[in-house]
Amino acid sequence: MDSFLGLPLAKVLRNEAFVPTFLRPRDGTGVTRFLIKRIGQSLVVVILVSMATFSLLHLLPGGAARAELGERASPSSIHAFNVANGYNRPFVDQYWFYLDRLVHGNLGYSYKLNEPVSTLMSMDLPKSAYLSGLALLITVIVAIPLGIYQAVRRNKPDDYALTGFSFIGYSMPTFWLGLLLIAFFSVFLKWLPPSAPQTPTVSGSITDPKAMILPVLTLTIVGVASFSRYMRSSAIENLAQDYIRTARAKGVTKAAVLFRHMLRNAVLPIVTLLGLSVPALLSGNLITESVFNYPGVGLLFWTSTQTRDYPVLMALTLVVAVFTVIGNLVADICYGIIDRRVRLS
Repeated sequence: MDSFLGLPLAKVLRNEAFVPTFLRPRDGTGVTRFLIKRIGQSLVVVILVSMATFSLLHLLPGGAARAELGERASPSSIHAFNVANGYNRPFVDQYWFYLDRLVHGNLGYSYKLNEPVSTLMSMDLPKSAYLSGLALLITVIVAIPLGIYQAVRRNKPDDYALTGFSFIGYSMPTFWLGLLLIAFFSVFLKWLPPSAPQTPTVSGSITDPKAMILPVLTLTIVGVASFSRYMRSSAIENLAQDYIRTARAKGVTKAAVLFRHMLRNAVLPIVTLLGLSVPALLSGNLITESVFNYPGVGLLFWTSTQTRDYPVLMALTLVVAVFTVIGNLVADICYGIIDRRVRLS
């Protein structure tokens, strides 16, 4: 767990009894300093990712123009492409031109699909957010009580059984799990359709809940297997703390000990996992969307790799990076809200 949570806040699980600076009434600038620092770090990461993706585009054989227009493109077509996209300028000027377009919402143009990348993403992002968000919501609702139950029933037969199922779900490849669900529920039982809704809008997916069951179930099984394991470990650790023994000695009911005293501290690893889930929430789940042919951002990324649609790949890579740093920033802030022992330095 320590290596998985190897973030700047990995020490949050230590039992250090101190109040963070930004929560002290006499100092109202602590949270501002923290936010400025973390936002600055996030911007640096995003800029480095944009530089890396933009540099890789220039390493393509024949350059970006040849990659987009094909091997049979005429020199005049390549020259016109380079002028239109600023590739005839020095490298530094090209990068600043690229950043300027990003700031103005221009993510590039897909010559393969003959559509602006921003238009493609505006169509597919809401559908991916609906799929991933629904699966994540069910995952949290199921995994937190399940992890607490396993912690309370530690080393009992039901704990061993649930642990075994969790290991199976956690270790099973997502594509293989999706295929097994299709074979069982669609081919053998004929209860559910094998593919997700093919409508171009979120409303179409909402109006066809039966077709959403298998892709949501696939993501939920994998998520519950992961989240419940972290919740169980954190709950077991917190149940051995002094404040739990003190609450029990005072005659506090078992339910109050678990959900009023222990839950707030034990849920910290889940906060980290939720922060790391933000990129998947808004950038799509590539494997699941590909297996069930769900027309979201994940499937768009997959088809773009097949057709070598580099503007789409660059834009999606940048979007994933942005939402990754946003997820980590939100997780850091939530740590300070949930646990006052966390010190932000």
